[in-house]
Amino acid sequence: MFNLDAFKTFSRAVALSAAAISAITFAGAANAAPAQLFPLFQPLPPMDAPQPIQPYQATPYQAAPSEDQDTVEMPARFRRQTVSYATREAPGTIIIDTPNTYLYYVLGNGQALRYGIGVGRDGFTWSGIQTVSRKAEWPDWTPPPQMIARQPYLPRHMAGGPGNPLGARAMYLGSTIYRIHGTNAPETIGRHVSSGCIRMTNEDVTDLYSRVNVGTKVIVLPMTERRAELGAATR
Repeated sequence: MFNLDAFKTFSRAVALSAAAISAITFAGAANAAPAQLFPLFQPLPPMDAPQPIQPYQATPYQAAPSEDQDTVEMPARFRRQTVSYATREAPGTIIIDTPNTYLYYVLGNGQALRYGIGVGRDGFTWSGIQTVSRKAEWPDWTPPPQMIARQPYLPRHMAGGPGNPLGARAMYLGSTIYRIHGTNAPETIGRHVSSGCIRMTNEDVTDLYSRVNVGTKVIVLPMTERRAELGAATR
């Protein structure tokens, strides 16, 4: 005979056992690994620590090359140097050795300061004795009428400066159209290229200018008087 009370008691026991087992299982899973509530979102990567701001440092200023600086490498024999030079001329005299393209500034005691120069091209050399009649720094240039007639494209006047053909200094010779002057074309030193003027590098003409006074004697040797180089440099 079926006992209803016994069946109810058995059912409640089975239900309580299932609930206990479920609770134990859930607790174990919870302790094993926490559930991810939002699996679609990835954690952000750690951010680097902010770097300290460095103070601004300007690029060091580099001065431009001097405008009167000669940049052409001169052959050794045309560099300014003291040499042995036998002459009866008084110290302070300038001697232009036209054929060898040297200018000598007589020091005395058998020595002279020698500079490399550019001289007149074929047909434009000259010789004689003059004196320095005027000196000018960064002189203006006014081509003489004879030069304008040969080269009508030349400017009638040009203000002094680095682009001026007379260069940094000029020493005018007597009442002639000729000068001892600097040049913005130092590569022409040692050549016969001018219309009769004596060219020097801007560095050398500035050095000579500081030694020469108005009234200085200047001797220009002719092309026919070619002289061998006299002695070696003494310093």
